[in-house]
Amino acid sequence: MRLPIWPRKRQADLDAEISAHLEMAQHDRLHRGQTPREASDAARREFGNVELVKEVARDAWGWAWLDSLVQDVRFGARMLRRSPGFTIVVILTLALGIGANTALFSVVDAVLLRALPVSEADRLVLFEWQAGLTFRNSGGSGTSITFHPPGTRGLSLFHYEVFDRMRQAHAARPDSPLSDFFAFAPTPELTAVMGDQVEMVNGQAVSGGYYSGLRVQPLFGRVITAADDRPSATPVVVLSHRFWQERFGSSPGVIGQQIKLNKMSFTIIGVTPPSFTGTSQVDYHPVVTFPLACEALLEGEHSRLGTSSRPGAWWLDLMGRLKPDATYEQARDSLNGAFQAAALGIMPPPRKANEPAQIEPKDYPRLVAQSGSRGMLDMRRLYAPAIYGLFTVVALVLLIACANVANLLLARAALRNAEINVRLAVGAGRGRMVRQLLVESVLLAALGGTAGVILALWGQGALVTLGDMGTNMLPNELNLSLNWRVLVFTLGVSLLTGMLFGLAPAWRSTGVDLAAALKQGRRVTGAVSRLSKGLIVAQVALSSLLLVGAGLFIRTLFNLQRVNLGFNQENLLLFRLQPLQGGYKDARLVDFYQRLFARLDHLPGARGATFARIALIANDNWFDDILLPGESEQTAAQHETMRQMVRENYFAVMEIPLLHGRGFSAQDDQHAPPVGIVNQAFAQKFLPNTDVLGQRVTLDKREIEIVGVVADTKYSSQRQELQPLLYTPWRQELEVIGEMHFAVRTAGDPAALATAARQVVRELDSNLPLTEVSTQTARAQATLRQERLYTRLLSFFGGLALLLAAIGLAGVLAYSVAQRTHEIGVRMALGAKPGTVLQLILMLGLKLTVMGVVTGLAAAFVLSRWMEAMLFGVRPADPLTFAAIAAVLVMAASCACWIPARRATKVDPMVALRYE
Repeated sequence: MRLPIWPRKRQADLDAEISAHLEMAQHDRLHRGQTPREASDAARREFGNVELVKEVARDAWGWAWLDSLVQDVRFGARMLRRSPGFTIVVILTLALGIGANTALFSVVDAVLLRALPVSEADRLVLFEWQAGLTFRNSGGSGTSITFHPPGTRGLSLFHYEVFDRMRQAHAARPDSPLSDFFAFAPTPELTAVMGDQVEMVNGQAVSGGYYSGLRVQPLFGRVITAADDRPSATPVVVLSHRFWQERFGSSPGVIGQQIKLNKMSFTIIGVTPPSFTGTSQVDYHPVVTFPLACEALLEGEHSRLGTSSRPGAWWLDLMGRLKPDATYEQARDSLNGAFQAAALGIMPPPRKANEPAQIEPKDYPRLVAQSGSRGMLDMRRLYAPAIYGLFTVVALVLLIACANVANLLLARAALRNAEINVRLAVGAGRGRMVRQLLVESVLLAALGGTAGVILALWGQGALVTLGDMGTNMLPNELNLSLNWRVLVFTLGVSLLTGMLFGLAPAWRSTGVDLAAALKQGRRVTGAVSRLSKGLIVAQVALSSLLLVGAGLFIRTLFNLQRVNLGFNQENLLLFRLQPLQGGYKDARLVDFYQRLFARLDHLPGARGATFARIALIANDNWFDDILLPGESEQTAAQHETMRQMVRENYFAVMEIPLLHGRGFSAQDDQHAPPVGIVNQAFAQKFLPNTDVLGQRVTLDKREIEIVGVVADTKYSSQRQELQPLLYTPWRQELEVIGEMHFAVRTAGDPAALATAARQVVRELDSNLPLTEVSTQTARAQATLRQERLYTRLLSFFGGLALLLAAIGLAGVLAYSVAQRTHEIGVRMALGAKPGTVLQLILMLGLKLTVMGVVTGLAAAFVLSRWMEAMLFGVRPADPLTFAAIAAVLVMAASCACWIPARRATKVDPMVALRYE
């Protein structure tokens, strides 16, 4: 067998030798009177199969080369064992860098790369659509983050009627490139009742071909089929494996049992396999799956399927399975016609004069088909920048670690100069020596990679915790594992780092003038090489880059925590209720809320209770278009305001100052004229230089009289600029009232009142769970989790980088001092003071540090502009942050330089003069 590493020179020698023997045998036969052909055939028979001889020889030399490599590995291991301190430092340094990269790559794999655990996932095709800006749809419900050209719009969501037309078109084409076509959509926060247990669960609605299209078989029972996806069919549900384990004790007898979802009974028909968690967004994990036809039973009048009087929403995700040899383009073209006709057929009529009744063909909606092997892509696109940004940070840490190790190897190679020179002198080639030194480097990298995998296992747990904290940077319930891709990545990184930090020292240490080196003997120059200096400068520069990022985020977090919210966030207990899922509506819903407030207002320790449609500082919002006084719908420009629906005592409980006019009262009900209260930003933007009180704005074809003005408050987050905000009383919004966010002002610790609030709700209706129980302070801090995470991670990795750079700087200077002992002795013998020697070493270290700081800050000045959108109250090129980081780096470098510099002043001149 021919080895790919076969030495070319030896192979050529072997071929020449065998050819020479063959020619000699042929000449011998010719001298005996044989013809050339007879001589050639006889020589070959006598000499044997030349190719077989070649292969045997090549195998022999190949095994000899492999044996030589094994000897290099053994020798390298012995050399590492002889320097345990050096080996441990290098392994730990590499373990930190490789472990961090391995842990982050496991996140990249889980969130961005991992395919669905289904048969032939690469044949799944995912559909989205794009259209011109003039195309109108009836509103969406769900997550959609798509990439589309400027001047267009796009969604990954589809209307049910559009899906139905596309499904019919697919079924009518025997030559369709798709073998399956199906739809699914998340239905979050369903009220599930199992016996006496009530909780909120995430669900999923699917078409009848969902499981068959994915080729997913149940663990128990059966899955949903087309027969179940009919309005007349019995409501059925399939449970996720995890939900079945946690709520039903892994009992196979669960099949046929009943579960209530939003007070509707469903029959459990199956349990999915452990590995299958659905095809929805990467951060959404449904525990119950039911047919699309059952969505109207669960949502009632709020069904997204639509009714004769109310258009449905665009809410479905569509996917198909390609037939063998079919392409995404063929799948798109086969359904594009049906999609366009259906989408244009349900396009709502124009509301304004500038909206055309019929759009131009260039603005028609058109399908986009792409790989569906990973499921829905929208949230993956959202998480990708943050994950790749963090991956870049840990890659920089690995580069710093490699530079540090390279410097250590340079110093170690200098100490081994005598050994290397002798081996070169007795005949070892330079390539042979480079290979030996690279083997040692790769051994170190392999050991560092092994330790890094252990650290990565711990790091994965920390990353899962970060995801469960809801940092908006990582998905919830991350499923991280060290699969083959992660292990191959770790192996590749280990080998690459071994080559990266080992090649330059190995090449430099073997590129010497052999005669001069042998004359010099063991004495080596004390000058620090340009390569070592360059590596130190690179380490300091990369550390500067990371620390500047950390400094900017520290200032951002400091500023956000001190933003004036416009209301008193102290002593507020928050929770949410969804009575609609309990069957409450109209007068019954109003009565329930009134009875609940009668109990909450008089809880011991409560100073008042209120509610609102939107929770403040919770990354939530509600906005509407309005018409200002004197405007008509056909001619008005667009005016958008944030909305809030509140109880009459909302401003008093939240302690929002009323500036003008009056507040809401119990008399502001559905029988009274519609009224509203606006904030200062609303008055200044829409009604400047006029008396706001008494003005009428039009909202949803209702004229609302402004009766009061309140102070501005932050709405969805601390970052958001003050927005126009229109408040309306809840008694006048009964057609849209549903889930509400409650706030209870307490005299003491609000968390202590949570149990009492739960008991009150349980006594009124035991089937209504209290959700999102928190304090306003905790909720406001929760919106800053991403900033806090960035600050902690950049501070940790920046500090680690600074530590590695300081260790590298101290190591290089210590090596320089050790090699310059003779020089330092001469200087001191000639009268140099210890302070002069101290200054000599310190200046060398500080010079390298300043070069690194200047380089790093210059790079940070350029790159920090990419962070501008993530900062708050601080400029990307903030001079205070840059100056503080520069000072920290110089101080750290001074400390790192002090020890070797101090050691230099302790040199005894008499000993140094005899030093070799």
